[in-house]
Amino acid sequence: MTYPFDMKYTYEDLNKIVGFKTWTIKKKVDTLLEIDVHLYCNLGTDSKDSEKKKVKAISRKIYKAISSISPSDGYMLEAHMNEKDLTEAIQ
Repeated sequence: MTYPFDMKYTYEDLNKIVGFKTWTIKKKVDTLLEIDVHLYCNLGTDSKDSEKKKVKAISRKIYKAISSISPSDGYMLEAHMNEKDLTEAIQ
């Protein structure tokens, strides 16, 4: 997958980002979400179903990586992706 501008990290760097010892949790989560945003921004109305499915699968991996860093953030993201009822988590 190519990006329209220079990105320092891609989805292939998930494990590397999660493993960084000097980065804060916030910086790791922000970087992973930035990768996710760029994946979805590259989809368009002309994107094939296979491309959309691939991005969703990668997004799920990103959310699992976020869960390993910040369980509450990861849970919210995965729940949204799976369209779960989040009212219990908010209370």
